[in-house]
Amino acid sequence: MAKINENFQKLPGSYLFAEIGRRTAAYQAANPDQKLIKLGIGDVTMPLVPSVIQAMHKAVDEMGSAETFMGYGPYEGYDFLRKDIVTHDYAPYGVTLSPEEIYVSDGAKSDCGNIGDIFSEQNVVAVCDPVYPVYVDANAMAGRAGDYDGEKWTNLVYMPCTAENGFFPALPDRVPDMIYLCFPNNPTGMAATKAQLQLWVDYANEHGSVILYDSAYEAFIREPGIPHSIYEIPGAKTCAIEFRSYSKTAGFTGTRCAYTVIPKELKVNGVSLGELWLRRQSTKYNGCPYVIQRGAQAIYTEQGKREVKAVIDHYLENARIIREGLEAAGLTVYGGVNSPYVWAATPESVGSWDFFDRLLTVGNVVTTPGAGFGPSGEGYIRLTGFGETEQTKEAVERIKKIL
Repeated sequence: MAKINENFQKLPGSYLFAEIGRRTAAYQAANPDQKLIKLGIGDVTMPLVPSVIQAMHKAVDEMGSAETFMGYGPYEGYDFLRKDIVTHDYAPYGVTLSPEEIYVSDGAKSDCGNIGDIFSEQNVVAVCDPVYPVYVDANAMAGRAGDYDGEKWTNLVYMPCTAENGFFPALPDRVPDMIYLCFPNNPTGMAATKAQLQLWVDYANEHGSVILYDSAYEAFIREPGIPHSIYEIPGAKTCAIEFRSYSKTAGFTGTRCAYTVIPKELKVNGVSLGELWLRRQSTKYNGCPYVIQRGAQAIYTEQGKREVKAVIDHYLENARIIREGLEAAGLTVYGGVNSPYVWAATPESVGSWDFFDRLLTVGNVVTTPGAGFGPSGEGYIRLTGFGETEQTKEAVERIKKIL
């Protein structure tokens, strides 16, 4: 008789954003005349920029000719994109990489979840708290998380990120083998300094740990002195894997393209993690489509850079509107400066899900309850700057009236 992976049965309820979608859909079905404004899930609303569209159209035309048709591509991505990634995403910040250290994929979410395939099930995993749920759920599915006790997973090392510590984790008492870090952070919207990241790089190298660094929101960094890559930190190449995404950088949430960086220096017991990752990808993945990779490459042209920056500036302006509006309404607010996310404390110790329901049913505004990101997220909600500006302003006014 076939047996299932029992780790899936340990997962509590549904995936966070699936639950938000379920509650939102149920409310909308019961109240079809109500106009909802969605500032919950981190999905973009601006269309792909013209440079990307033009490049993809050209690539589609190429696929229609026998002379330029492209079939299966390299598992690790086409050289034209990997070279541009090295030149434009890293060289400006003094980071030297080779195209062979870049692995193109269909999304950072996929890579953050799939990277566990190359690590032992016995590894101890550390996550920030609150945390992007994929880090936790993927390791729970793989059997590394232990059992869920109703609040936490028994085998995970939780690193509280609270207002008291500036939403940056302290070094844990128990040494982890795999350390998930995300900056600018989802959900808190906070960025990390070089000094803060140096602490973790030194720690990982000392203990033989691997940092899994989610840099999906790097393009939103605006303040000087904030590192755009973990590899700006001395020693990071021997202890860190970095994940990047075009989803938020260039609006590719529905187009799907990202990449993972694994330096050649990064080895565990003499084994190259880059070689293991390529082996994993070549077995389970057939590569990001040629047309999509040509679209991604277009953001590195001078025109593409200007267009993408304008879109990101638009989202950051929305985040400013949310941040300043909620502050004016009396809420304690974080993030929204180097990130599209605003992290707001709920009023009068109201629970996260209770405040979510209140905003949904009274204000018709969809947010994300902080409790869905982990125990330390209780008492907060996350709002995104990915909406349309006028709707964002309207949502803020609705929340003000509720408060």
